[in-house]
Amino acid sequence: MAASIAASALPGALGRLVSICSRRILAPSGPGAAALQSASQRFNSQSTSYPQGYVPKTSLSSPPWEEVVLPDPVEETRHHTEVVRKVNELIATGQYGRLFAVVHFASHQWKVTSEDLILIENELDIKCGERIRLEKVLLVGADNFTLLGKPLLGKDLVRVEATVIEKTESWPKINMKFRKRKNFRKKTITVNPQTILRINTIEIAPRLL
Repeated sequence: MAASIAASALPGALGRLVSICSRRILAPSGPGAAALQSASQRFNSQSTSYPQGYVPKTSLSSPPWEEVVLPDPVEETRHHTEVVRKVNELIATGQYGRLFAVVHFASHQWKVTSEDLILIENELDIKCGERIRLEKVLLVGADNFTLLGKPLLGKDLVRVEATVIEKTESWPKINMKFRKRKNFRKKTITVNPQTILRINTIEIAPRLL
């Protein structure tokens, strides 16, 4: 009977012993124990409670660059109307200077102005002296304004014309291949056709839409 009573009291005594040891281990002791406890109490009292769903401001929650503020649609429309009015005045009075354009022709882009020469590394099915129109105009500009296409400007807005003045061939390009101690030599001569265009005029519509 005594043995059974001692066995039943052993788990309770063991639990109390473990709790006492844990309190002694976790509780601070020594000369700095009071300061440590006071600092912990101050930190707990000063900690702020964040609302639910709060996300701290980091480089992942917000980009490192400044937030882009879009302009007011009404102000943007007014500014666009004012710019178009000024460009129309320059075109009407002819005070825009010499025009230049960027055209796409023969798989290349060319920045041209009037009386420029373009050397096309291709043979065009056009006779010398014929006049052609370069329809793929990416942009046209002057001293005070530039009109950009998206990606091309309308055909009724810009007109660029050119004349074929010469059809010739390039200088021969020689390519030599050989293999040493094999008695192998191969010579290839390449000649590419060329076409020269002269830009005659770059005209712009009398008024923007």
